[in-house]
Amino acid sequence: MFSKIKAIFLIVEFVITVLITIILMYIFPKNTYIIRQKWAKMQSFLMGFSIIQTGQIDPEAKLLLLNHQSLVDIVVLEMIYGKDLCWIAKKEIQDIPLFGHIIRVPKMIAIDRKDKRSIIKIIKEGKQRIGEGRILAMFPEGTRGDGSKLLPFQSGAKMLAQKLNIKVQPIVLTGTREIFDSKTMRAKSGTIRVNFLLHVDPNDDADWFEHCKEDMGRTLTNELAEHTSHR
Repeated sequence: MFSKIKAIFLIVEFVITVLITIILMYIFPKNTYIIRQKWAKMQSFLMGFSIIQTGQIDPEAKLLLLNHQSLVDIVVLEMIYGKDLCWIAKKEIQDIPLFGHIIRVPKMIAIDRKDKRSIIKIIKEGKQRIGEGRILAMFPEGTRGDGSKLLPFQSGAKMLAQKLNIKVQPIVLTGTREIFDSKTMRAKSGTIRVNFLLHVDPNDDADWFEHCKEDMGRTLTNELAEHTSHR
């Protein structure tokens, strides 16, 4: 019962604070990153989670690939990464009334998965964002999984990295679904583990994308086996 009550509280809190964050970003457009980071740190306090980090953030990587199981995934990276992230998100999020501005104001990139030409837009805008000193971040699975295994990877991330000739850092998160699961409406305090894997250079390995998924899948499996609370 308490888990559901907390989940309802988080939903209400999310709606209110996201709208406030959007307003603040419109008022202070040059400080959107700082505003988002402060919001993420506040979420950590309200949700009651701590973070254990393994591995190091690679300063050479310009594209981050993460497994996806909860909206908390974004909160965690915004909180700890230390650079202005540019999330590549589904166009459906941008189309949500009011809340879609969370994509527009900080100049994130929206992808229309039904439009094959969308990849051209991603490559063009991705190059622009990197030129502005930002780091691209996306979920190659394309949607949320249940956290027990990786879903099939979409090809967009592969094309983006190869066309822009940029290094990629895979990141594996565990425990975010336990902190807040919007599908079952359950929430609790706990620990989130973030594994920064070694960067991958598409120029060094023709099968880099497949190897990247294998490494992420192996890391996820090992984390779940070692920390049973994340299963």
